[in-house]
Amino acid sequence: MRITKHFTIYFLLLTSLLIAQNKEEGLFAEIKTNQGTILLSLDFKKTPVTVANFVSLAEGKNDFVDEKLKGKPFYDGLKFHRVIANFMIQGGDPDGTGAGGPGYNFTDEITDLTHEGPGILSMANAGANTNGSQFFITHKETPWLDGKHTVFGHVVEGQDVVDKIKQGDVIEKITIIKKGKEAKKFKAEKVFKAYMKDKEAEDKRIAALNDKSRENFAKVQEEKRKKQVALEEQRKKNKKLRSVPFVQKNRFTSLI
Repeated sequence: MRITKHFTIYFLLLTSLLIAQNKEEGLFAEIKTNQGTILLSLDFKKTPVTVANFVSLAEGKNDFVDEKLKGKPFYDGLKFHRVIANFMIQGGDPDGTGAGGPGYNFTDEITDLTHEGPGILSMANAGANTNGSQFFITHKETPWLDGKHTVFGHVVEGQDVVDKIKQGDVIEKITIIKKGKEAKKFKAEKVFKAYMKDKEAEDKRIAALNDKSRENFAKVQEEKRKKQVALEEQRKKNKKLRSVPFVQKNRFTSLI
């Protein structure tokens, strides 16, 4: 009995080792759902900010989320709130309405990665540079989304699970897997923190420029107003002068 038990444990360990060896190096996200498990490869080299956002949220290490969401895995327990047959499945909204997010936005990372087939992992948004926490996985090629949504990964295993997902199905847990030196060196929370720091500085620079532009605009408008007032005053004076009757004096009157 003991020998059989030891053999079983050895066999399971050997199987896990072989699977790990066969898996290519990279950064992966394992999404466990009530329909099964989806394994995604994350392209952290081409879309570092988007992947850093996703990973830091999944691991509960994102410092920029709303206070009530801090310190816990963001995606665990959320639903796939939007599923369109033969198109895609969408999740990542803490409100479950399609309008929720982490409490911040970040810019697009449009690269040569495209929505070239089924199993493409991409960011949902409400327009340019409005990325947050919502993502979708495609059922098929969706080229009309290219250039509008950031592709940051693809399905490695479990496309059949993607195809089974229905609206309301649950993301039970997301586990981030790092294999290889480069993937292990990728520190998602640091990458995203650096991006947000740069974004804050850029936002302040743009805000300062806008303030200066508004100030200059206000000065120009004030100068125009003063000129208009001066012109109006001059018109009134000219009108008053024209209303005074002209009297021609007779220079010989004093001699009579």
